[in-house]
Amino acid sequence: MIYRFKGYIAIFDILYSAEKLLVRKELRLLKVNEIYFSIQGESSKAGLPCVFVRLTYCNLRCTYCDTEYAFYEGKDQSIDEIISEVKKFNCNLVEITGGEPLVQEESIDLMKRLCDDGFDVMLETGGSLSIKNIDERVMIILDLKTPSSGMLKKNLYDNIDIIKQRDEIKFVIGSREDYEWTKEVIEKYNLTSKCGILFSVVFGKLEPVKLVNWILEDNLNVRFQLQMHKFIWEPGKKGV
Repeated sequence: MIYRFKGYIAIFDILYSAEKLLVRKELRLLKVNEIYFSIQGESSKAGLPCVFVRLTYCNLRCTYCDTEYAFYEGKDQSIDEIISEVKKFNCNLVEITGGEPLVQEESIDLMKRLCDDGFDVMLETGGSLSIKNIDERVMIILDLKTPSSGMLKKNLYDNIDIIKQRDEIKFVIGSREDYEWTKEVIEKYNLTSKCGILFSVVFGKLEPVKLVNWILEDNLNVRFQLQMHKFIWEPGKKGV
């Protein structure tokens, strides 16, 4: 009887969770971790003032992740509420980030609405989920996972066929193995002719000067970048 009772509780929990999910979808709610105003720390727009909308949840568990707090923490907000909050900062550049924003399908509607309202919208995505339904006005930063991330098998290479010229593909490099793998991927998919290429180091693991020297030795047509915000503020500081 105890076993059956526990079983009933488990079934109730599943049904309750499913009902909550349906309600959230009907109300077009997103789970938002934080919305804040800072400078763009990466990409070709680095240094520009930017409003960040960090969404909750992620389907990946990269070894070097620096936003684990976004895996579960957050509050439900409607698209209207999010846009209203974004507008308070009086800044035209907006980045949707995470976590992994595309885990929540409503993020696609959010980006379209922001574009319709005249915002310059960026998306940072981990590269494991399809970008095919994203509004063409959105600038996509696609993070292809290198071997040291532990998530190499999660890369969805079909996204490369969808990537636009104004988009950028980012590689976070923590070792020589990562670097050699990245060079092979760039050549195999002819990435330099498709979009911008960004090279970052795993913060605190690979010295920036090493990666810069490798790039120069091989004369790669890529953009080296630092996570600017980690040098301006403390590396683990939130909301920057």
